[in-house]
Amino acid sequence: MTHIVRRTCLAFAAGSAGGLINSLAVWSFGLWGVTSKLGVNIAPTLTPAWLYPRIVWGGIWGFLFLFPTITRSYFKRGLVFSLGPSLVQLFYIFPFKAGKGLMGFQLGELTPLFVLFYNALWGLAAAYLYKRTQS
Repeated sequence: MTHIVRRTCLAFAAGSAGGLINSLAVWSFGLWGVTSKLGVNIAPTLTPAWLYPRIVWGGIWGFLFLFPTITRSYFKRGLVFSLGPSLVQLFYIFPFKAGKGLMGFQLGELTPLFVLFYNALWGLAAAYLYKRTQS
């Protein structure tokens, strides 16, 4: 397998695993009542229909690890790259797809912080896994 094909597959796999970790965190915080106690109405049900697109999109966002960056730190890259899905969620998905207002404020005032936190988990997990698979 060529180097670029291998790296591409690994970036997608790492991003998908990060998507799984992100999704389990979102679900767990909802299940445990963390979000509701802080006034945020995000408590999804863990179903294949909810989980599958998040894993796939996590893999697609994982392709960001293929781009050259200034920093060699995978963890810094993961945090910076996590801003991409956060911005899409806050400024496109919530207002236009979900009808929850700009930045999802209809779900609660702290919604943007939860989105940034959850996507930071994605970025850190994906970065860690991508780094561990590099030879």
